[in-house]
Amino acid sequence: MDDYRRIADRIAADIAHGRLRPGQQLPTQRAFARGRGIAASTAGRVYRELARRGLTVGEVGRGTFVRAGRGPEGARVALAEPAASPVDLELNHPSVPGQAELLAGALAPLLRPDALGDALRPVGAAGTGAARRAFAELATAGSWEVGAEGLLFAGNGRQAIAGALSALVPPGQRLGVEELTYPVVKAVAQRLGIVPVPLAMDEHGLLPQAVAAAHRAGPLRALYVQPRLQNPLGVSLPDERAAELVGVLRRLDLPVVEDAVWSFLRPESTPLAALAPERTVLVDSLSKRLAPGLTTGFAVVPATLRERVTGALRSGGWTPSGFALEAAVRWIGDGTLASLAEAKRADAAARQLLAREVLAGQRLRSDPCSYYLWWELPTGWRAEAFVAAAARAGISVTPATAFAVDPRRSPAAVRVGLASPPLPVLARALGTLAGVAGAGAQQAADR
Repeated sequence: MDDYRRIADRIAADIAHGRLRPGQQLPTQRAFARGRGIAASTAGRVYRELARRGLTVGEVGRGTFVRAGRGPEGARVALAEPAASPVDLELNHPSVPGQAELLAGALAPLLRPDALGDALRPVGAAGTGAARRAFAELATAGSWEVGAEGLLFAGNGRQAIAGALSALVPPGQRLGVEELTYPVVKAVAQRLGIVPVPLAMDEHGLLPQAVAAAHRAGPLRALYVQPRLQNPLGVSLPDERAAELVGVLRRLDLPVVEDAVWSFLRPESTPLAALAPERTVLVDSLSKRLAPGLTTGFAVVPATLRERVTGALRSGGWTPSGFALEAAVRWIGDGTLASLAEAKRADAAARQLLAREVLAGQRLRSDPCSYYLWWELPTGWRAEAFVAAAARAGISVTPATAFAVDPRRSPAAVRVGLASPPLPVLARALGTLAGVAGAGAQQAADR
């Protein structure tokens, strides 16, 4: 058997001589092992060696790609100051100054032995009376008042989504989703045996007529939608579009799972659940409002669906932590959560303004209140190649394929998360990406 280093040398030669192009995807390690007649463990060592040499980049859930090279002489990228360490514009974990101090203050009374003992008791999907009352107040929006009896809880927002989908869509049945959607929903659907059906969108979000057309082609059992600050596009449904969508759902008698995890950044907007409370399961979590490690998820569930969603959360093992729930009640009650949400709204607006300034002239889609933006790349770029070039510059972004329900309809675009790095680091990283994009477009024009 060939030594793994010699195999890696051959792949490196293919890259150096252009037989493997920047951005090109390598076979899966299993397929590579079969094709070379080597053990899977050897293939794994080859791929790790290529990554160690800086020749490839691995994207979780998407595969391994050849990193972008320098390109022809005279077409090198004029970059801003390079990052000393990788800059993560893929994950999106907002944090503001003083956040930890605010959270710690509310926790102090909870650490008394009597309070801690109560908080460490197990709770079910219905949580506690105090939690239902606190979260009902949190979920209330405008004239729409949420009743405490409608609240259910999960360990995090992803589990709340999984519980809702499991309750509404049997295995093998069809779920309507936006054609570009939250990647976790694709993974949850696959795990539950649900068939996701991509639904067309425009610059304002989901098209209601696309829901009706998909239902005619084969009955849908439910719809999953992000009507406010949609991930990855950052758009929100206008009031007229939301009302039209509700009309379609009522005519087709379809339930809908409304993902509201980013809606705290646009508190003035009306949720679908306020327009169609009888058929909407609104899911949310505290991870973005507070911190990623504080992942209490919750759902506002109509009475007709409550038993089914409760059963799904219980059978999936998705019920909440009593301690996290009690901590959240205290953060809601003393105003900590409201203060952090207000600070993060200001922070998101500042980051959007910065991004628009640094990336002026690029084709961007987002919302002034959002923590992410959608970048339609210049002509000549494929999303995977751009991701590889960005990784070579020490920056991670997410290609459109991660969000596309149908990979054959994946645009040449990336999502850029703005929340995680400090503002000066974000500014330099965006400037670097602008240089990468411009160089690639220039190379395409020269060919």
